[in-house]
Amino acid sequence: MRVDEKWAAAGLAVAILVPVLVPVLATTPAAAQAAPPLTFHVVDNFLKLPEHINMAEVVGTALDSKGHVFVLNRGHTPILEFNPDGSFMRTIGEGIPTEGPHIVRVDPQDNLWYIDAGTNLVIKFDQQMHIQMVLGRRPEPWTYMTHVIERAIPQPQNFYQPTDVTWGPDGSIFVSDGYGNSRVVKISPDGHWLKMLGTYGSGPDQFKTPHSIAVDAQNNIYVADRGNFRIQVYDDNLNFVKSITGIGAPWALCITNTSPQYMFTGDGNGKLYKMDMSGKVLGMTVTGQDHGEEDTGDLIHSLDCRNPNVVYIGSASMFDVQKVTIK
Repeated sequence: MRVDEKWAAAGLAVAILVPVLVPVLATTPAAAQAAPPLTFHVVDNFLKLPEHINMAEVVGTALDSKGHVFVLNRGHTPILEFNPDGSFMRTIGEGIPTEGPHIVRVDPQDNLWYIDAGTNLVIKFDQQMHIQMVLGRRPEPWTYMTHVIERAIPQPQNFYQPTDVTWGPDGSIFVSDGYGNSRVVKISPDGHWLKMLGTYGSGPDQFKTPHSIAVDAQNNIYVADRGNFRIQVYDDNLNFVKSITGIGAPWALCITNTSPQYMFTGDGNGKLYKMDMSGKVLGMTVTGQDHGEEDTGDLIHSLDCRNPNVVYIGSASMFDVQKVTIK
């Protein structure tokens, strides 16, 4: 099978976006929004692992339209698939580079996407779990230092520790990129670079670790600007719309498929926020503490919430997925 690896050349023109509205500067957390407590229940021992498999830090969890649960962990079998009842199905992606597993997502066509911050790759699998697209480029081997730099060949445009991915209604791909580049990248459905937005900082159109990204039914792009304690919202052409604050440091984002839609965000200390799409907090609770975790800082690394009454939490600290029902 031929794998298309498409990436725009560094020489492509990049549109410079000048927002009409100015984001709120964020260097310290804003006061938390007042919200009633969420009543919730955690399904005990939801995932049923076979005897020969153990998970390490769970950094990603995502559901497809059939309710299958995909789990990404930093152990020896990184990508796992489970039935809706939590029973084990299979492992996925044997042989792909997994130096820094960061998240998995499922797009509207039920394709699975894997993001590796260590290799700077975004990999798309089809429903048969065959690789269909690879975006980005792995760090160069030693030959780059000797044969490329000495000939002054320009370095290609790369991700630098990407963190998450989402999609527009036309199939456009939006990548939060990430720990190193502090930006959001828009890519065409066939893998060509279209735009980028962001530099490191706390000012307008700046980010300090854009750690998660999601899209709503109106095609707005929500970026979890973790280090700035805010969610920055853009239209699908990456024009600034607004900032949402008062929700701590957002590590993870998800938006429901329902009408009306709701958004959930979580931080590393286990705080889970439910919001309407204006950014108003409707409820908050703390998960993970019942497992004896006190000061881990990575209780919520990823979220999936197709249904506002059921949220799946990928917890790096707990090496597990929590299925949480919201009452």
